[in-house]
Amino acid sequence: MLMEANSGSSARRAQIVAAAIEVIADAGYAKASFARIARQAGLSSTGMISYHFAGKDDLMREVVAEVARVAEAYVRPRIEAQGTPSGRLRAFIEASVEVIAAYPKHMPALVEVLTHLRDDDPSRHDLVSTQVAAMDVQVERMREAQQAGAFREFDPRVMVTAIRGAIDSAVVRAAKDPDFDAVAWGRELADTFDLATRRADR
Repeated sequence: MLMEANSGSSARRAQIVAAAIEVIADAGYAKASFARIARQAGLSSTGMISYHFAGKDDLMREVVAEVARVAEAYVRPRIEAQGTPSGRLRAFIEASVEVIAAYPKHMPALVEVLTHLRDDDPSRHDLVSTQVAAMDVQVERMREAQQAGAFREFDPRVMVTAIRGAIDSAVVRAAKDPDFDAVAWGRELADTFDLATRRADR
């Protein structure tokens, strides 16, 4: 019985988070009231939200965490399916852009939330820490690929920073351009960074 209750609570939390993502993406952070979110979730009152979340900040932290989980689940299998450094790099770039189209509300919602979070908010700190850790791993993987002769010589951290910046700019562009083509954009970026990292003799 306890497991059923926990399962029901988790499902309700997920329902509320999904509704919050929709509202934030469509109306913006400032207008994402509990009343709007409750209507989007089909709840009879805002009390259900207050029961599951300590407040708006708590809900927003879960929104950030959920978007990160969705992106990770979308991108990682694409990378792991590749057997070469260049293939993994291409998969990472293309999937990181294509996830914008696959989950069109998630990335705009994330941008909205992060724009309004205080600098000292734990969610911002956690996300930044996660991104820094991920970049450190990517830098090390690039360095290993260079040592194996798969990539030319360059500063791996500069390259990873450039790639991350290009992907972030795609997220911003997608939020403003209704005709944004994530597949074409991701492919073009992947081509660009494939050329930027490729050895001259290949």
